[in-house]
Amino acid sequence: MGYSSVLRPDIFNNQTMIVTGGGSGIGRCTAHELAALGAHVVILGRKPEKLITVAEEISEDGGSVSYYSCDIRDEEKVKEVVATIVQKHGQIHGLVNNAGGQYPSPLAMINKKGWDTVISTNLTGGFLMAREVFTQCMNTKGGSIVNIVADMWGGMPGMGHSGAARAGMVNFTQTAAVEWGPFGVRINAVAPGWIMSSGLDTYDDYTKQKIKGLKNHVPLQRLATEAEVSSVISFLLCDGSAFINGDTIKIDGGAPLGSPIFPMQKTKPSKMYNGFHRYSIPDVLKDDFEDQDS
Repeated sequence: MGYSSVLRPDIFNNQTMIVTGGGSGIGRCTAHELAALGAHVVILGRKPEKLITVAEEISEDGGSVSYYSCDIRDEEKVKEVVATIVQKHGQIHGLVNNAGGQYPSPLAMINKKGWDTVISTNLTGGFLMAREVFTQCMNTKGGSIVNIVADMWGGMPGMGHSGAARAGMVNFTQTAAVEWGPFGVRINAVAPGWIMSSGLDTYDDYTKQKIKGLKNHVPLQRLATEAEVSSVISFLLCDGSAFINGDTIKIDGGAPLGSPIFPMQKTKPSKMYNGFHRYSIPDVLKDDFEDQDS
């Protein structure tokens, strides 16, 4: 059994795609889908043990993959890794700027070190990756870049450092679309809302309790699967999206559209799509699914 993508199986044949943060969550899922669609996938991350596991999974499924340990906040390391990929593969057709991270905290409790770390990871690192892929390859051969941001419209209380970084990445996406478009480079962003990804299990107990009730604030009455994000990323990388540039696609189930004067209707969850054959439900949400099955 392999990945069940909504796209044509050979759509990325003979193409090289980079996925940062490819060792877990949305990055892992996206790497699997791109490999299933014919791409040679290069996964990057700080922890080699995670990358090795995902690379072994993709190889077992018949895909083509390589990996490099890289802290995207390290400018010289980013330059080195991108140069190595170009040297080995000749061209980088797509970049998925997925690596990121944050922690819950009110603004008044965030110190400068914490602020700088989140901004560096979610904004500066993505800029460095995009810049090097552009200057070392795409400025002469074209390509597509997809930046992963977040559902931060209307503010991001409790994670203001991440919200500021993600908003900056949206603006970077728009600016790069204008400056790099004439070189045949498209750059877009995807803004996931509440996703049933492995990252949910990394939060503290208080936040985990909040996570269990998030579905009640989504018109579709559920959270998204990783594959529902990966399918949009894959589409933005393919030729079918050849005239989409500088846009941000929201994948949030309509959650930000609610109003306190219009109570959310309680119904059955909408039908979900999950093409990822190796997906597992985060521990924090397993009880919820067991209740549905019973």
